[in-house]
Amino acid sequence: MGQPQRRGIHAGGAILLLEAMDVVLKPDVGRRSRPPRRLKKNRYVAHARKLLIDEVVIALPLRAEERIGQLVAKFRPLPIDLRISIDPIADIFPLRTIGSIGGAKTIEVFNRPFKHVSGLLKTVEDQLLGLLILLVLLPLMGLIAVAIRLDSRGPLLFVQERFGFNNKVFYVYKFRTMRADAGDASGARQTVRNDTRVTRVGRILRWLSLDELPQLINVIRGEMSIVGPRPHVVAMRAGDKLYYEAVGDYFARHRVKPGITGWAQVHGLRGEIADLLQARERVAYDLEYIDNWSFWLDMKILLMTVWVLVVPRNAY
Repeated sequence: MGQPQRRGIHAGGAILLLEAMDVVLKPDVGRRSRPPRRLKKNRYVAHARKLLIDEVVIALPLRAEERIGQLVAKFRPLPIDLRISIDPIADIFPLRTIGSIGGAKTIEVFNRPFKHVSGLLKTVEDQLLGLLILLVLLPLMGLIAVAIRLDSRGPLLFVQERFGFNNKVFYVYKFRTMRADAGDASGARQTVRNDTRVTRVGRILRWLSLDELPQLINVIRGEMSIVGPRPHVVAMRAGDKLYYEAVGDYFARHRVKPGITGWAQVHGLRGEIADLLQARERVAYDLEYIDNWSFWLDMKILLMTVWVLVVPRNAY
C-alpha cells in the first residue's frame, strides 16, 4: 500500500498562508495555477480540513502574539504542519536557529566565536604555530635587524596602538620600515605607493610583508592570532571618515583576536584603502571568516598566504 501523497509547499501541494490578518490559499507550488484565493475569516480551519492542507504558515507581525496564539489553538486539532513566519524580523538581523535557555524559547541571532572546543583548538593553534614559526624564523629576523641597523638610524621595532579583541587597544610590533623622524604613530596617514618616508630596506620588507614578523610576539602574548582580521590603527580612515564610522559592521570584526594574516589579505585586500567600497569589502571578508571559521580554513589561509608572499600585490 503506497504512502499518501503529501500536499504541501515542499512537495508541490497546497499551503494555507495566514498573512496580515487575512487568509490566503496558495495553489500548488510549481504548477501553472490560478492566483491565490482569499478566504473568509473564521473559515480557514474548515477549508484546511476540506482541502487536506498539509502545512499552514502564520505570517503575522510578531507583535500580534494574542492573535497568533488564537490561530495556533484553532489549528492544533488538525493533522498539519504549523509554522510561524519570521519574515517580519528576518530582514532586521541575521537568524540562525531556534534554541532554548532555562526553558525559554529563543531565536539564535549569532554565536560567540571560538567557544568550547573551537576556542581551545584556536588557542592551541596560535600558541604552537606561533612558537614554531618564531623559532624557525629567528635567524631571518636577526638578519633583518642587522639590515635595518645598517640602512638607517633609529630603533629596530616600530610600536603602534591598534584595535584588538573586543575593541581593546594594544601595542603591535613591527620592524621599522620608515625613517625614524617620519613615522606616524597614530596611523592617520596611510602609506602610499612610492612613499618617501619608507627606507630602502623598509621597501623590501613591506613588499614581502616581512615587517610583520615581530607580531609573532603578540601572538605568543595572547594579543593576536596567526590568522584573523588584520589589526587596524585606531585613527585609520576610509575616505574622509574614520574606518569605524564609515563601515557600519566594522566593530563586529573585533569579536575575535586580530591576525598576522587573514581572509581579506589573501584575496588581495591589503595596503592603501582607495575608497569606501574597498573598505566595506575588507570588513565583509573579515566577517565571512568569523562566521565560517574552521581549523581547515585557517590552514587554507596560511597556504594562500605563502602564495601571496611569492606573488605580492598592493604591498608598499
